[in-house]
Amino acid sequence: MLSLTVRTNRTGPIRGRHPWVFSGALLNIPEGLEGGTSVALVDEQGNFLAQGYFNSYSQIAVRVWSWEKAEEVNEEFFVRRVEQAYEIRKKYVASKLTDSYRLIHGENDLLPGLIVDKYGSYLSLQFHNPGIETWREQIVAALVKVVKPKGIYERSDVRDRKRGAPPVIPAEAGIHGSPIESGMTSASKTEISSSGRNDKTGRALLYGEVPEKVKILENGYKFWVDIIGGQKTGFFLDQRDKRLALTKYVEGKKVLNCFSYTGGFSVYALGAEAKQAVSVDASENALKLAEENVKLNKLNESKAEFILADVKQYLVDREKGEFDVIILDPPAFIKDRHKIKEGLSGYRKINEAALRVLPPGGILVSASCSAHLSLEDFRFMLSESAARAGRTLQILETFTHGIDHPELVAFTEGEYLKCVFARVV
Repeated sequence: MLSLTVRTNRTGPIRGRHPWVFSGALLNIPEGLEGGTSVALVDEQGNFLAQGYFNSYSQIAVRVWSWEKAEEVNEEFFVRRVEQAYEIRKKYVASKLTDSYRLIHGENDLLPGLIVDKYGSYLSLQFHNPGIETWREQIVAALVKVVKPKGIYERSDVRDRKRGAPPVIPAEAGIHGSPIESGMTSASKTEISSSGRNDKTGRALLYGEVPEKVKILENGYKFWVDIIGGQKTGFFLDQRDKRLALTKYVEGKKVLNCFSYTGGFSVYALGAEAKQAVSVDASENALKLAEENVKLNKLNESKAEFILADVKQYLVDREKGEFDVIILDPPAFIKDRHKIKEGLSGYRKINEAALRVLPPGGILVSASCSAHLSLEDFRFMLSESAARAGRTLQILETFTHGIDHPELVAFTEGEYLKCVFARVV
């Protein structure tokens, strides 16, 4: 295994179990290294620090997946990693009422750059960089051996992967409101080229078969998921605990679900006896699937409304007191650190508009999946929005990632999701 020497004054983060090693921390990087090459990291005295794979000659040079010198990287290595991740989810998330969750959460499960979501008996997988992608065969073999899915479908058609950026924004934090592809068809292995993937689209069936739509179970509710053509890996699994938390606030209330996508929050609201649940999204196909999900759960369809509209304009046109509960689960307005000011303006505008609609005692559920926005800054944004709307906000609950989205304590760059339940005083 190739050894790369880390500068003495840059070994601290590695010893602290941070999974990224930046190019400036290395004394020298040989020419001609291919992404995915196994490398050992040593200090200037030759002492072992960690091992991982060479990422690229850009800012993040190495992604670490082990701090054990004797750990050999082969198929069994990936089997162990999948087993360790799967055990957490089986023990703390999976139940008779929930069969879908994030199975592999990249760096945080010591498989940097890899995202795997489990939807019932099927897996949706993303490679966020070419380095981890070189281990595709071993990863798929390990998933098949440990999880025994009926099918595995690759969804590496993500913006961050094309730019070569780190996967600090996970699979679920996609752009709500983009159209789901129409004319979906099931995928089977016979339909995929001999290489096993389509390099142009980043989509491919890697194992077994995947149907047109997969029916999943989450906290007792049923949902149709489009793994092949839907947003990111197909469903926003990271909001599962927030959807459940919503149920205590909606009985007999009028609920507005903004950026609703396929209606997750709306289904939970109707299941908890909301008086009305209005879903607003910019995607007609997403709204159609949301309507199907309401029917799938045999909920009162007369209480559900689906509106194709721009969320900001829809909120501006509403009257005060028209809704008792408003959910804002928008796309990541801040795509990179250079867009923080612009993104904050977007968050302020929709939150201010929502607060002008809510009556005293109304509930605002506001979320952000922007990795470049801290929870502290998110709260400050909410305080500014409330001030502009002339309202006082009282935070009742604050959420970040669920158990199936664990975080390495040193990897603060992997934080992205924050969600606040607040009451208008």
